[in-house]
Amino acid sequence: MFREQLSTDGIDEMADHKHILIVEDEADFRAGVAAVLEGAGYRVIEAEHGEAALRSLRSASEFCLILLDLFMPVMNGWKFRAEQQQDPQIANIPVLVISAAPDARDHGADLGALATLSKPVDFGTLLDYVNRYC
Repeated sequence: MFREQLSTDGIDEMADHKHILIVEDEADFRAGVAAVLEGAGYRVIEAEHGEAALRSLRSASEFCLILLDLFMPVMNGWKFRAEQQQDPQIANIPVLVISAAPDARDHGADLGALATLSKPVDFGTLLDYVNRYC
């Protein structure tokens, strides 16, 4: 399942913004990242695993960035990324890996991610990436 979280403040100012997709199975972490991004004026869609993320990406919404965890149930980050790259409609959406795995940087590079951020996330660094791609 996924849920769209839209702030009611500043909706008109955000009309031209594309969505950011957070693919993360830990609900509290996902909600925390969403709150930071929404507080910065971005529209956020949340997905708890790769399968739900693919459904979101294939919807009518436009996405500027995917924040991707690697270890998730149903469909992990590797499987999700393989599926994403095979679909020409969504293949070019950039991915930023966010993971607690000690070797996450290697995995992110293998997946063709923009970068890998380690958990706990430095929100200033995260917002730098988001601002650059969205």
